[in-house]
Amino acid sequence: MSLVTSLEVPPSLTERAVAALRREILTTRLAPGETVSEAAVAAHLELGKAPVRAALARLAEEGLVQAVPRRGWMVSLVTIRDIHEVFDLRLMLEPEAARRAAGRVDAVMLRRLDAICAEGYDCADAESAMCFLDANKQFHVAIAELSGNARLARQLDRLLDESTRMLVLGLRPRDRTGEMAHEHHALVEALALGRAEEAARIMHEQVSASRQMVLAALTAPDARTAV
Repeated sequence: MSLVTSLEVPPSLTERAVAALRREILTTRLAPGETVSEAAVAAHLELGKAPVRAALARLAEEGLVQAVPRRGWMVSLVTIRDIHEVFDLRLMLEPEAARRAAGRVDAVMLRRLDAICAEGYDCADAESAMCFLDANKQFHVAIAELSGNARLARQLDRLLDESTRMLVLGLRPRDRTGEMAHEHHALVEALALGRAEEAARIMHEQVSASRQMVLAALTAPDARTAV
């Protein structure tokens, strides 16, 4: 293998801009409804306007920003419909993934999931909440992978990305670390013991509780959502 082909290709300027902007939006440092300009973003990221423009166009395809005539771009609002659609899909897929994963968990996987369960966050710190949600996503994707259906795992991976910004906003009012760790441990136990129906039930309860948490946070008087 040549030196050139063995070296990892660095991300393009557009990819760097996409990753940075996506993180800013998902952590809500760029809040729902906030207007951003290409010039301001380019200066902040120390990049040219061309990669920033391309990045914003890609994020528009993902539904994270919208072009606003004569104003630049606006970070998309989180709508009540968005919340219900995302969590409806999670409720269709994740309990079934847990049901199929039951009995497939080995000791190594148990330790991995237990470590992820132990992750906590500071509810006043969006980046801390984002790190916690990264770990939470790993937990849920790992269960989907254990189901034995690779396509199911890939679909849930993308769906969990969609729910991340909602969950960041939902976690802000209070610290749910203890509750979520307890829920995860109960689920791991059911999976390890091969209790498929119990695992599916616990997963359904967890996803439903997350939806209610998000709805409560995003329907508060000062929340920036749209019906």
